[in-house]
Amino acid sequence: MAFGPSGGRPVKRKGDIAATEAVRPPPDGGWGWVVVFASFMIHVIADGVTYTFGIFFVQLANYYGEGKGATAWIASILVGVTLGCGPIASALTNKYGCRKVTVAGSVIATVGFVASLFAPNITTLYFTIGVCVGVGFGFIYLPAIVSVTCFFEKRRAFATGIAVCGSGLGTFIFAPAIEALVETYGWKGAMLIVAGFVLNCTVFGGLFRAPDEDDPPEKTVHLLEAGATSDTCMLRQVLKRSVTAHGQLNADIDDDNNQINPPRRDGYLSVDVSRDQNGVKCWSAQNLTQQTLLKREGSSRSLVCKERSPDPAPGPFYRKDVFYRGSLLNLPQYRSNPSMYTASVTHIPPPHPEAFGRSTSALCCCCFGKEARDAFSQMMDFSLLADPVFLLFAVSNFCTSIGFNVPYVYIKDRALLMGMSGDQSSFLIAIIGISNTISRVVLGYVSDKSWFDRLWLYSGSLVVCGLSTALSAFCADYLSQAIYAAVFGATAGAYVGLTSVILVDLLGLERLTNAFGLLLLFQGIAALIGPPIAGWLYDLLRSYDPGFFVAGSMIAISGAMLFAIPLLRNGRNSVEDCKLPPPISIENGDPEKEESEDDGPLQMGATMGDVR
Repeated sequence: MAFGPSGGRPVKRKGDIAATEAVRPPPDGGWGWVVVFASFMIHVIADGVTYTFGIFFVQLANYYGEGKGATAWIASILVGVTLGCGPIASALTNKYGCRKVTVAGSVIATVGFVASLFAPNITTLYFTIGVCVGVGFGFIYLPAIVSVTCFFEKRRAFATGIAVCGSGLGTFIFAPAIEALVETYGWKGAMLIVAGFVLNCTVFGGLFRAPDEDDPPEKTVHLLEAGATSDTCMLRQVLKRSVTAHGQLNADIDDDNNQINPPRRDGYLSVDVSRDQNGVKCWSAQNLTQQTLLKREGSSRSLVCKERSPDPAPGPFYRKDVFYRGSLLNLPQYRSNPSMYTASVTHIPPPHPEAFGRSTSALCCCCFGKEARDAFSQMMDFSLLADPVFLLFAVSNFCTSIGFNVPYVYIKDRALLMGMSGDQSSFLIAIIGISNTISRVVLGYVSDKSWFDRLWLYSGSLVVCGLSTALSAFCADYLSQAIYAAVFGATAGAYVGLTSVILVDLLGLERLTNAFGLLLLFQGIAALIGPPIAGWLYDLLRSYDPGFFVAGSMIAISGAMLFAIPLLRNGRNSVEDCKLPPPISIENGDPEKEESEDDGPLQMGATMGDVR
């Protein structure tokens, strides 16, 4: 059985498989802060470009002479594919790691932007920007989240908060920047420069690495110091020299009997004393770096440490909390035993899970690898839809996603129709971005307080967000539009920042990855139809007000329906409490005693009390 470093414990595979993995707790710092910076910059670029696409929307509609509804499909496909390919990106990340997937995604997105410069019509842009850039951003977006959570536990809320703040800051920066680039170089020149920014994500993605990636196996070295004559002295030197950088070792050395008490497993070391087939005593020790130490009785040579490469660390999606962005102090698993937390949330399925047939399992492992298959199947377990609480939350997310992207796409064009300048209309998107950044910090801080109901905060924010969007039709000047943009950005921050925390509150940490994967599908499908609906309404009625009213109504309804979740949870708990335990059979017992226990009223009352 392999043991992890300080706080690490054996990670058992499902089905009591003998094989185990050494799991090391995240370092909570070190190179992790470089990863936070890289994730922050990726959010600045990827989300900044996505949320400011409304500036390109105006240019593309005029350049190709298409209607608002047809042009809006570019942005909707982009966002929908980015979210919808989340399970695929998860599978590839679990197999190949965050770095390779992020670099591949940035290259794909860059190719899509460059190819768009030669698009002869809007339909071509559906594939170059919508599909190609969408897939690229999907491969960038998910590893940027996962890479941070892999490095942090105690400081996870702070680290992920810094990383995701890049989204709002990127919107604030890119909105006026893209407007200036379009005015100077035209939309094609601006898009080519944006492609260059996106290509820089390969540099930031190159900074991603696994927490234990910098732990190479050690070379063969002699461990016995000169002058060590006794076995006890020799073994003391072995233990002293085999201490790794991860902590100290404890070994039970009996000085009186000149021996190590076998077998001894403590922290990082496994020591065994045995005899070979000739009766010669042997000492063997193995530590975390998979070094094997061997000394035979009567041998004159020193103990040597033979190099053996460590087993690769399990993929990030074997951790149940990989999508959790909140403070771990909110999790009972962490509060009960922080030192055991890493092992308790890491689960490696057996090679052939029962959920798949042998032929399917073999095919998946052959084509994509076991790690990819495990991550994909975990996220795409549709049995979770049978849970009424999750189903209601998923429908709410679907409604939210229908209206969520409408302001980002159309607020600039609507402001232009109101007579505002190009700089003013673009700065409305920047206001959404900066208010979104501030709200994520504030809401994240408040939601970590035990006395605050996170579900009510989340639901109330969506209701306010929806009502402000629906009523924005009455904002007739720049000041009122700027106030609406600030309110929308601030309240929309709850939708993005609190989703994973709410899922854990409602469903538990065990089902977070599954729930997050299914939500990405719901959100992706909804994002496909939201902006085109508002565009078609404009083409039909020559006004954006109906589209904003529909979008705002959907967001407000999505928040209002979540107030019913406590009722559903109470009803489910009541049903579970009313279930009686199975009858207890008494074998080989006294018949008279059995009869008295069955008929006695006291025993009946005790049984019902146990049920309660």
